[in-house]
Amino acid sequence: MAKVSAVEKNNRRRKMVKSYAAKRAALKAIIMDQSKPIEERFQAQLKLAALPRNSSKTRIRNRCDVTGRPRAYYRKLKMSRVALRELGNNGLIPGLVKSSW
Repeated sequence: MAKVSAVEKNNRRRKMVKSYAAKRAALKAIIMDQSKPIEERFQAQLKLAALPRNSSKTRIRNRCDVTGRPRAYYRKLKMSRVALRELGNNGLIPGLVKSSW
């Protein structure tokens, strides 16, 4: 199990990203618009830089929903390889059979 504080920190980041998503998208649209004057685009860049760091989507870490493990994460299943193996061995994932030879 991962530290509860690390998992909670990541959850706070997800919440913050969701709340600032519209504001960030609007500022990025202004920055990328070549038809706008350079001063206006620069001001939008400064406003974007002033937003909290944790409101950026790249700060979110993919973590296992079962254990909170940050590595060896399968996006499709939203869990780590360790949790997948454990649940598969217990027969809790339909269609998954442990390989043996």
